[in-house]
Amino acid sequence: MTDYLHPALNTLAPKNSTLLVFGGCGGIGQAIVAAAHERGLRIAVADLQQSIEQNPPPKGVLTFACDATKTNDIKHVRDSLQRDWGHVRAVINLVGFTKEQTPVADMCDAEWDEIIDGTLRSAFLIARHVHPLLTASDEGVLINTSSTFGVSVPYPGYAPYSVAKAGIINLTRALATEFAPKIRVNAIAPGLIDTAFLQGGTGRPPKTSRVNSEAALSKVALQRIGRPEDIAGMAMFLISPAASYITSQTLHVNGGMWS
Repeated sequence: MTDYLHPALNTLAPKNSTLLVFGGCGGIGQAIVAAAHERGLRIAVADLQQSIEQNPPPKGVLTFACDATKTNDIKHVRDSLQRDWGHVRAVINLVGFTKEQTPVADMCDAEWDEIIDGTLRSAFLIARHVHPLLTASDEGVLINTSSTFGVSVPYPGYAPYSVAKAGIINLTRALATEFAPKIRVNAIAPGLIDTAFLQGGTGRPPKTSRVNSEAALSKVALQRIGRPEDIAGMAMFLISPAASYITSQTLHVNGGMWS
């Protein structure tokens, strides 16, 4: 038994459920996959080929090389699981990234578009194309990933990422309205989490982070940087029957971090 999943939650995530995780090879994705694997869920992971090679999922987890900005890649994942499983009960979307922190006044069009497309447009594409998989389940669950940056921008150079993450909050609300009552849609908004994301994201070229961890900690009520397992616990709760009356919400898991 791992030590990061609260014992109460261990009884909540339904066994033998099917789970698809986009971005499942990143730091948070690995923790979610580990928690779900421990619980006995059937898991599929869709991620960039480089991410899969760097951090291969546990044995028995289906893997798909997928660039979530490409419709055909997502369709391939959907069609494969529709054929093999018939449905997916829960989809967790962790896709998103930043690049070098460039002020808006100095940013080129292509960089803005790349971050917006890779974080927000990809969320639209995923939701659109996994809808049939979730509808085929008795009760589908879609979890998006926003960020504390979606409601607060304490550092310069994060404009496109923050705009995308703010967009995911309202996309989640819109999807919850449109997909109801068959599918619940929520978002998790992590704060400062100790993963490779701080250097841009798994499977992408590293970048220089302007986040000063010591300074950031002074704004965190719980006085520690978050762990991937903190997000995994929330994800397991949201896909469980204990959250069956929760939809359209963005749950902030940030230790009380606000600027």
